[in-house]
Amino acid sequence: METGNSIENLKKQAFASLKEGDAEKSLEILQSALRIDFDDKELLWTLKCVNWWLEKIKCLEGIGAPYDQGFFVMSQWKGFYGFLDKIGESFDNSRYAVRHFVSSIALRAFLEACACGPPRHDPPLDLELGRCYKGLGDYEAALERVKKAAQFMRESGGALAELADIYALTGEEERAKGWFREAFFVNPEGIDIHSMESSIIVKLARAVRALGIPSDALNEWIPVYGSLLGVFSVKRSLQPPELGKLKQAIFTLENDVRNNGDNDVLVPKLLNKYLWLLDHYENANEKSASINEVLLKIKLIDPSIYERYMSVK
Repeated sequence: METGNSIENLKKQAFASLKEGDAEKSLEILQSALRIDFDDKELLWTLKCVNWWLEKIKCLEGIGAPYDQGFFVMSQWKGFYGFLDKIGESFDNSRYAVRHFVSSIALRAFLEACACGPPRHDPPLDLELGRCYKGLGDYEAALERVKKAAQFMRESGGALAELADIYALTGEEERAKGWFREAFFVNPEGIDIHSMESSIIVKLARAVRALGIPSDALNEWIPVYGSLLGVFSVKRSLQPPELGKLKQAIFTLENDVRNNGDNDVLVPKLLNKYLWLLDHYENANEKSASINEVLLKIKLIDPSIYERYMSVK
């Protein structure tokens, strides 16, 4: 019992050092803990993650401008999530500490860049600052930055998903559901699902993965099941230009599905468009013939989705 308590205390110290930005001290503490129990999975997992990031951060020495340093650090998240998939398992306390450490490194660089000159209109910078603040748990500052970015990045699924995620983390679930639905309609492939933290989207992604959906098609199926499972339940009416654009996208995708039926992403992409069209027709009290036409199309390309849709109506 005493050894276990010692290890737990050392873990807390290591995580605290990470959050303070002192990765070297955290490594020392982790290595001391491993000498007590070299089989502790959380210790080994954390050690691998810290070493991975330290290797990446070494590259900052060759990047002169703080602005570029910040973007470099944030660009490494995708590779890190791939690394996590390879090593398996995950430990929440460790993951939070690592995220806090990396976010603080990037934020420091961005703030230094901002201090070098007058404020400038830079939506991508606002988005990354928001992501940094989210990683630090400062959701108020995160929301302020991401809202500014999203105003000018309405075609960016990544920006809209970050906004939705932060709304969810601040308890504004209805807004979160609406923005998640919007993000996955606009640009599913632009969303880094690994970076989402709110339970709304984490649970939905987990449920879709459990269906055996391949990883390269996951983001396309999330909005389909989000609609069927009632997660993306906050909807809005389409404006005439949006409706015209949606119908054109459907026409193009229908041809693509006919010509490339074995493509994993085309069918869910088309289903997502059909579901948006159905919602629009229902909100606009469109004639039943138009609704039935879309339902028939869904039934023809994926009978199981048709059955699930009808079962929840």
